Order: sequence, then structure tokens, then C-alpha cells
Amino acid sequence: MTRGNQREKDRERAAARNGGKSKTKDDGLTPEQRRERDAKALQEKAAKKAASGGAEAASGKTKK
Repeated sequence: MTRGNQREKDRERAAARNGGKSKTKDDGLTPEQRRERDAKALQEKAAKKAASGGAEAASGKTKK
């Protein structure tokens, strides 16, 4: 029931198709730094949405 080296060949082919990119994003940040960066991006996005008149949507309220 073993597949021999077929699995390894498939991984090599997949890596070649993806240009050698792996699934994981290695941006050189620690988890804490990544969390801070993401939180800042979300705050900026919320501020931009509130400034464009979407204050109700940003607060979670919906119109009926």
C-alpha cells in the first residue's frame, strides 16, 4: 500500500508550479509583532470606513 516516492515527486511538482513558495508566510515577525501589525491594520480600516459614512456598519448595527 505504499506509494514509493510518488508523494515526494508530487511535492516537488507542486513546489515548481508555485515558484518554490511554501504555504507558510515567513515575514520574519514574531507572533506578537504580527498581532500588533494586524490590529493596527484593522483599526485603520475601521477608521477609514467610519470616515466614509459607514459608521453604522462599523458599529455592527444593521438597517431593517
